[in-house]
Order: sequence, then structure tokens, then C-alpha cells
Amino acid sequence: MGLIYGEAALKKGTAELLVLAQLERGRSHGYEIAQRIAARSAGAVSFHAASLYPVLYRLERRGLIAGRWIEKAGQRRRRYYSLTTIGRTVLAERRKSWSSFIHAVQQAAGLSHA
Repeated sequence: MGLIYGEAALKKGTAELLVLAQLERGRSHGYEIAQRIAARSAGAVSFHAASLYPVLYRLERRGLIAGRWIEKAGQRRRRYYSLTTIGRTVLAERRKSWSSFIHAVQQAAGLSHA
């Protein structure tokens, strides 16, 4: 059975995958996560706070990430997020699923693998 993606579901799934992937190497606050996504995508993907924080809150509610407020000298208090064990498992599953989806799109569209 094939997969049918609606635009909203595709965007939601993409945002969650991107956020989880940024936390794989360690904890980070929202602004850093957004900066990493922009840097790793060479600016092709960017998040504004209005769209990033709902993703972070949703992932935290589902137990895929954990947030903790941290205060550093000379800086305002920030909420740092890290992957949970469940989050790591979901990230691996999502990567596998996205890899299959991307491969299928490349095949169907006659695109060569870059």
C-alpha cells in the first residue's frame, strides 16, 4: 500500500524530523535549533519562533524531547531541549521512512540520486 502525503502532514512531519535531528548531538535551545537547521540546509529551510516553538512543545508533550530551564551568567533564562530515549527511536524510524519516501519520489520523477 502506498503513502499519500497531504501538504500539512508533510510539513508537520518534516519539521519534527528536522528538530529531532538537531538534538541528536546534544541539548540545545530553540534559537540554536533554528540556526542549525538553517545552516545545515544552506539557508533553504528556516524556522521563525512562531512556527518552531509549537513543534518543540508538541514533541515535548509526546515525550520525544525533554526541556529544562537553564540560567547562565549574563544571559537570560533559556529552555534547553534534549532527545529522550523514545525520541531517538522515533528519529531512527522517521529517517528510515523519509529515506524510503525520498527514494520513491526520485524514482517516480526520474530524478538521479544526488
